[in-house]
Amino acid sequence: MTTPAAARRARRTEERRERIVAAARALAEEQGWEAVTTRRLAEAIEYSQPVLYGHFPQGRTEIVTAVALAGFEELAAALAPSTLGDAGSDDGRIRALVGAYLDFAARHPATYDAMFLLPVLVPFASRETPAVLREGFEAIAGTLRRLDDPPADVETTAEVLWGAVHGLVALHRAGRLSVENGDRRVDTLVRLVTG
Repeated sequence: MTTPAAARRARRTEERRERIVAAARALAEEQGWEAVTTRRLAEAIEYSQPVLYGHFPQGRTEIVTAVALAGFEELAAALAPSTLGDAGSDDGRIRALVGAYLDFAARHPATYDAMFLLPVLVPFASRETPAVLREGFEAIAGTLRRLDDPPADVETTAEVLWGAVHGLVALHRAGRLSVENGDRRVDTLVRLVTG
């Protein structure tokens, strides 16, 4: 049985942890991940560096992992069918999914980097993959399953669609794609998925 004092301590610990993650995320979104150091985080939340390491013993990589997990939770919510609404057609469903993904990546570039580019302490594509990572993938696969004529291999098609959208994000952010072709690229991707 948890005592009220223990419950308060646990709540304070979780609140501090959330403040650290929020500060890291805000700093990264404003100035890039290079600016996220334990010293700067300690200053931002007005705690000492040992307090940071008390919550994140593995340091910056563990903090980046926490930001990535929060990002995956938000991405899964953004891609959920209830969020995408009733698109009415296969093209509409895939377009809404791709649009939500691209919008998330554009609005949260540093969080997106934590999710897909920086080293994190969680495995992908294995039995040990955290549920929150699988939920984002399932939102993509679930959208494919709801098509009038779903692909024969939904899982692989979901991986390819995810890879294609991620590729569009990466190439756009690197300045390798023309700005004026954005809608046509989405149209092409939708046609490739829906036939």
